[in-house]
Amino acid sequence: MARRIRPLSILLAFVVVAAVAVGCGSGSTHNDMGHDDMGTTHDAGQMGTGREADVKFTQEMIPHHQQAVEMADLALDPMHEASPAVQDLATRIKTAQAAEISDMNAWLEEWGAEPVDGQMDDGNVDHDAMGMMSAADMTALADAKGAAFDRLWLEGMILHHDGALMMALHIDTRGDDPRVQNLSAAIEKSQAAEIAEMKQLLGK
Repeated sequence: MARRIRPLSILLAFVVVAAVAVGCGSGSTHNDMGHDDMGTTHDAGQMGTGREADVKFTQEMIPHHQQAVEMADLALDPMHEASPAVQDLATRIKTAQAAEISDMNAWLEEWGAEPVDGQMDDGNVDHDAMGMMSAADMTALADAKGAAFDRLWLEGMILHHDGALMMALHIDTRGDDPRVQNLSAAIEKSQAAEIAEMKQLLGK
């Protein structure tokens, strides 16, 4: 397959946001709650190559997206009193990632691969290495309101997006299906931009 070359600006943006996310996580509430702040990185070597890598990426990205949708639902629940800016971002994230989940499930079915049943803690995904929220993090987020909710949600989603960028970067050199490559490029572009937006909302 002719390998798609990513724009240098996107790759540089990934390096910058990864460094910033780790830096801003030091001493944060998420770190105190047990979120490892990407201390463990996603292992590209375990993805394999070709179709194997495409399947592995898809099976990992679906639960990753599912948690982002769950976080968005919390932000959109009036009981959490999220700010209009956070609710707007949550709406956009939910719309985009729910559609991508549908596409990825269809690909797994087409490939005859094991489906993802919607359970994020099924033991098949290295959640910490992917920047995902721990159960304790999600509980703390669900208990928060107002400005405290906004801060926890934005900090958590930055780290969550950073994990997705890591995964997308890895599949670029290992995957084979053009649809997966196009999705990973879209993830890199949209989520790097959303990280910048969230950092602005945090005043960083």
